[in-house]
Amino acid sequence: MAGSTRAAREEDVLNVLRTVQDPDLHKDIVSLGFIKNLSIDGSKVSFDVELTTPACPVKEQLKQECYEKVLALEGVLEVTVTMTANVRSRAVESSISIPGVKNVLAVASGKGGVGKSTASTNIALALKNTGAKVGLLDADIYGPSIPTMLGIEGPPQKTAENKLVPKEKFGLRVMSMGFLVSDDAPVVWRGPMVHGILQQFLGQVLWDELDYLIVDMPPGTGDAQLTLTQSAPLAGAVIITTPQDVSLIDARRGLRMFEKVNVPVLGLIENMSFFVCHKCDERHNIFRHGGGKMVSEELGIPFLGEIPIEPDIVLGGDSGVPIVAKNPESVAANAYREVAENMAAGLSTAAMQLIDPADLKLQWKTGTQSS
Repeated sequence: MAGSTRAAREEDVLNVLRTVQDPDLHKDIVSLGFIKNLSIDGSKVSFDVELTTPACPVKEQLKQECYEKVLALEGVLEVTVTMTANVRSRAVESSISIPGVKNVLAVASGKGGVGKSTASTNIALALKNTGAKVGLLDADIYGPSIPTMLGIEGPPQKTAENKLVPKEKFGLRVMSMGFLVSDDAPVVWRGPMVHGILQQFLGQVLWDELDYLIVDMPPGTGDAQLTLTQSAPLAGAVIITTPQDVSLIDARRGLRMFEKVNVPVLGLIENMSFFVCHKCDERHNIFRHGGGKMVSEELGIPFLGEIPIEPDIVLGGDSGVPIVAKNPESVAANAYREVAENMAAGLSTAAMQLIDPADLKLQWKTGTQSS
């Protein structure tokens, strides 16, 4: 405070920051080891808050709370809070390891036609826009659509070790069966061949360093889906549904599939949830409303959010410029952003819960303190 003669102390700063809690982990940010590079120079205090994901949905609220509480300390006139992130890896045992990839996330649906690939693409872009390193694997062997949605074509390059090099667009690293076959060529493969290409996409692609690898799963619960859930080191999955009863029934089947292979379901997304009229700005529930949230409560999994019906979503996918890239301030893009943030928060919570609190170490560097 102005006019104070007592200088701020490190102990005071840390004590007040212990009153700031992460809402998902339900622990204070000091005990969680989030405070880094604490420096006190007279009446000036600076520190970093290192979150577990750059897509934290409450990042700005945490920053403001830290700023206000430290500024209220006696002897503090200036506070600089820098928000950083270090994505934790939720280590998962599997038959295939993917070097450099911290978290593999499956986006699934119990049936086709619910907008899963569109959601996968826009969620991946939303995560990338937060500063995360993101890859996108189109695992729908029979109907790959990601290349069209991102406007990418042509075969991928190979390294000297015969590894596939992902294509890149909008900052995403992308791999798809669509890069290996022509647009009008049907993929007429039996189970063992599908199993082989999926194994190659997981283990023989040079993904490099990624915080998140989003896997656009094939629709349904057949052999290809089981190959992915049993072979890939899946840190978690999300399920896409629409408000109709038949889609919600299939969403339940998808959840049961992941339960059988011990893959945690991070939540459910209701796509085609509502329509906002551009002339009157009113919201219209074309099919139904609330079915996704009701099912998520019934199944005991988080409800990650609602995606509207929006013509620009379809036009963006057809033109190779998804809505999150084309119109990032639109209602739809904001909905995808909210879903991505909630998904990332759920994964971070799952990853941090595997860490023994006794192993968390506070890593800040103390600056010059006035006596």
